[in-house]
Amino acid sequence: MAELNERPIIFALSNPSTHTECSAEQAYTWSEGRAVFASGSPSDVVSYKDKAFHPAQGNNAYIFPDVGLGAIACKANHLIDEMFLAAAEALASTVTEGHLNRGQYIRH
Repeated sequence: MAELNERPIIFALSNPSTHTECSAEQAYTWSEGRAVFASGSPSDVVSYKDKAFHPAQGNNAYIFPDVGLGAIACKANHLIDEMFLAAAEALASTVTEGHLNRGQYIRH
């Protein structure tokens, strides 16, 4: 991903951390500190080339609980792709340049 993208986005969302697709440290190292990273479980701060990266938690902390609450609130019988797209767009609108500079997708 880092060979093809200036700011590769890596969402390693598998749980638990022992089964993750890649660690925050791997993402920042392999991308030379350019990755935007979120994981399925909390991650420790990663130091790379004298810079501290603060990996964020993406799935369990934000999308799943909010979609679940929304489904309950509107008494939805089915969850459709558009609901997840709306949730993803709402979450993406909260990202700041500061988050990107810390190598994280969202603040936790």
